[in-house]
Amino acid sequence: DGEDEGARPAPWRDARDLPDEPDEPVDRQQYLRQEVLRRAEATAASTSRSLTLMYESEKVGVASSEELARQRGVLERTEKMVDKMDQDLKISQKHINSIKSVFGGLVNYFKSKPAETSAEQNGTLVSQPNSRLKEAISTSKEQEVKYQASHPNLRKLDDTDPIPRGAGSAVSTDAYPKNPHLRAYHEKIDSNLDELSMGLGRLKDIALGIQTEIEEQDDILDRLTTKVDKLDVNIKSTERKVRQL
Repeated sequence: DGEDEGARPAPWRDARDLPDEPDEPVDRQQYLRQEVLRRAEATAASTSRSLTLMYESEKVGVASSEELARQRGVLERTEKMVDKMDQDLKISQKHINSIKSVFGGLVNYFKSKPAETSAEQNGTLVSQPNSRLKEAISTSKEQEVKYQASHPNLRKLDDTDPIPRGAGSAVSTDAYPKNPHLRAYHEKIDSNLDELSMGLGRLKDIALGIQTEIEEQDDILDRLTTKVDKLDVNIKSTERKVRQL
């Protein structure tokens, strides 16, 4: 009994271990095979986490792009409102000239009426981002299902791990790549890397689309600033004319 109590416990082995062999080289090979499997499993898990982070980044990029598109609509509607105000101000100036003199009234009578403001100028049409960003948003939104499938908090309860983990399978003594576990890990890694490559391409398209959109909105802001400054000068001029009546 004393010898049994002092004996060291036998080393633990999982279902993938080979049967115990008395020879040391066989144990060494067994250890190396198990280590390769563990490394392959860790690599597959790492690429899966990277894929999840990529999908999350893509989701943030889409949300930012949609916010930029909304902001573009606000800027365009503001610009059209300024154009409408400038048009109304010109009509007011014509009426003031008519009041000030008969000659001014005759001139205004023969002048053509200002063009009517179209529905687009009134801001009733929906603004769209640049075509590059619009296409990038559409392509990325198609990946929503994959994002939910890869996110640990959004997975369905009946989802199963594509990596086989059967306890009854043994490591083959044939060529090592034929091992079903290792082959499954390699397939998973290759699949994740392919998806990562395509996802990074989509992220690049979103980034370039956002850059183009920002540049176009900068042009709108510059144009709007010029129009507002001009409108301010015309308003002050009209106020002076009204006081002189």
